[in-house]
Amino acid sequence: MILGEERRAVVRTCRQMQRLGLVVGTAGNVSVRVGDRVVISPSAIDYQDLTLEMVGVHDMAGAAVDAELEPSSELPLHLAVYKGTGATAITHNHAPASTALGLVVDEVPCSHYYSGMFGGPIRVAPYARFGTDELAGNVCAALQGRLGALMSNHGAVTIGPSLRKAFSLLPYLEYVCEIQLRAMSTGLPVKTLDEGRMAHVLNGLKTYVPTRIR
Repeated sequence: MILGEERRAVVRTCRQMQRLGLVVGTAGNVSVRVGDRVVISPSAIDYQDLTLEMVGVHDMAGAAVDAELEPSSELPLHLAVYKGTGATAITHNHAPASTALGLVVDEVPCSHYYSGMFGGPIRVAPYARFGTDELAGNVCAALQGRLGALMSNHGAVTIGPSLRKAFSLLPYLEYVCEIQLRAMSTGLPVKTLDEGRMAHVLNGLKTYVPTRIR
């Protein structure tokens, strides 16, 4: 079996997303890029039933290299992000706070310094139907210079140089969105950090790696 370790990591990450309440049912997807190959979770398989043999390998054109099942419907999105960014891993989830916030804002401001973990204000990609090239393009644009983005009327996505890094950002993204939602619900002005303060934050976060989630 090719890329067995990467397939195993995809299974583990899918189950961790479910355990943390970041996905509902079979929603969400995970992938890793290795050269010109993409290891991605399959479509419509319960994460508790997922095995590494079910995780497929595709090329950068989307053709199956070693795959028993249909890949996630968001394969076009994953391929577009890999081609348009320097990422080598992607996680996509449907967590409540990030999904809800994507319904009411076009950008999440730097109301918490954790926004620096994503490169600055978190953009919300305009809505497009799941699995489409339009959605793939919208998300890829929202991720330029960022490690995370929201997807209007849909969910959220994080990227990174490794699956460990991409996945570790998911709980922080959900936290930032939850804090913003709670602050907005008061009806009072939400304090934000200006560019100067965020510049200090970004500098301090350059070598920061979130604790691994087990």
